[in-house]
Amino acid sequence: MDKIQLSGAQAAIKILEKEGVEYIFGLPGGNIIPLYDALVDSDIKLIQARHEQGAIHMADGYARATGKPGVVAVTSGPAAANLITGALTAHMDAVPLVVITGQTICENLGKDAFQEADIFNISMPAVKHSYLLKDARHIPSVFTEAFTICASGRPGPVWIDLPKDVSAGSCSLPLTQIKTDIPGYKVPEKGSKEDIAAAADIINHSQKPLLLVGHGAVISQASRAVIRLAEKLQAPVVNTLLGKGVFPETHPLSCGMLGMHGTAYANKALQYTDLILAIGSRFDDRINTDPSCFCPQAKKIHIDIDPAEINKIVKIDAGIVGDARVVVEELTRHVHKLDTGKWLRRINSYKKRYPLKYSKRGGLKVQKIIDRLYHLTDGKAIIATDVGQHQMWAAQFYKIDENDTWISSGGAGTMGFGFPAALGASFGRPDKTIAAICGDGGFQMTLFELATAAYHKKPVKIIIMDNSYHGMVRQWQDLFYNNRLSGVGLHNNPDFVKLAASYGIRGFRLKRSADVDKILTKALSYDKGPCLIHAMVAKEDNVFPMIVSGKSVEHMMISRPETKLERPKGGT
Repeated sequence: MDKIQLSGAQAAIKILEKEGVEYIFGLPGGNIIPLYDALVDSDIKLIQARHEQGAIHMADGYARATGKPGVVAVTSGPAAANLITGALTAHMDAVPLVVITGQTICENLGKDAFQEADIFNISMPAVKHSYLLKDARHIPSVFTEAFTICASGRPGPVWIDLPKDVSAGSCSLPLTQIKTDIPGYKVPEKGSKEDIAAAADIINHSQKPLLLVGHGAVISQASRAVIRLAEKLQAPVVNTLLGKGVFPETHPLSCGMLGMHGTAYANKALQYTDLILAIGSRFDDRINTDPSCFCPQAKKIHIDIDPAEINKIVKIDAGIVGDARVVVEELTRHVHKLDTGKWLRRINSYKKRYPLKYSKRGGLKVQKIIDRLYHLTDGKAIIATDVGQHQMWAAQFYKIDENDTWISSGGAGTMGFGFPAALGASFGRPDKTIAAICGDGGFQMTLFELATAAYHKKPVKIIIMDNSYHGMVRQWQDLFYNNRLSGVGLHNNPDFVKLAASYGIRGFRLKRSADVDKILTKALSYDKGPCLIHAMVAKEDNVFPMIVSGKSVEHMMISRPETKLERPKGGT
């Protein structure tokens, strides 16, 4: 016989094992019990979170740190609905996840049964693909397809809604290769010869080229290819927030992050380049604050695996649809070294004139903590951030040289993401020092996962930048709304050190700038489990440089302006 008889849940677990799944992040519940029961006999480890949102952020962090799909499994109704924020986060940032939710029995679908939610339709805008399984016989092919879809092309979450009678039903699992059929799903890889030739011709006539690397280049593991191309062309390189690590930020050709809170010299390069070569970047509104003035003097080439992104936001001169690494490797063969000496000298003059800096006055600064963390870890840690001012300062002052070591919520800007994502990364990369840089607001949205961190004794370093504000919103109210503060004060923050102690977690309090190195060194050397640093930072510091939504690079603020500012149309 070439099949074995199992329950639907047992077959699902067998497929997960076949796909190399190490961990499932989640919580149990009535309609997911058959899957959890089958998990008892598996070598796959269950990481029991304290909340469904924490579970899916852990799976996300695991996926970003390892490049392998993360898996989350929870029950139906409110549990499934609690995953939507995490699914949206992964979908916007192209992170491969397999999301499994229990569901009421098929007979009760659409009848408002207990803990029923139409999660198939609720989740649809937040996933790459979704399934509602009504026949246990389809489990082997659907679960296999899910891994193919979530990790190929432009990655993303794939949702499988699994009614309880289906997971408990009978399923024949083939012992040989499982056949999948995904009509119309074709993933481009090489890029057409004509498109590559057209792009190479534009590049070879450039005098002031600029490479822009985004998250697509991270996903395709294009680091070596991008380095070879940049060095061959002698072209400076800028990166998006999620493109950190593709091109080493310590490399002489690197200008660091561009965009709303990017380095001034990266944005100056954007303003004066005659060629922007975007590799796996969406040209989103964080780097393209005014599409009518984006790279005004430049030819534009766009490499992306998703054809929908070509000409979506920026009108380009040449587009190549394909895998970033494969396309860049081929493109490099068709270009030659450019005469960029004058252009590089100009870029270096911008670096000297507009360095990243911050005032040492006014209390303990987030920038100093991050800068010292960078030096004390030799830039080798995996950094996971929450969202807000601390996220931008981390992007500015913690230089990333290695792929898959920067984890941050980009497209969705999800508060509460950083800590559980760091915890997920620690399961996938136990060899690395992992630090979660959080704001006091975002941390309190998922702080319950301290219990998960403590139980598994994961040595994650949790650094809470406590300014008692939703800092980035306060900054915008300060700059554009005459400092009319509304809804941003966090004046009832807990004592985070005592909170950590209640979970059995080591805590450190940091109040003085003079103590930064001492406290960070103690935390970095602590290896008996997680530890938390409660940093009482300056309350009303602002992030600069800054380009306001709807404004061009010409309106970049290097420091706080003296004149009243017009209210921007876009969000923070």
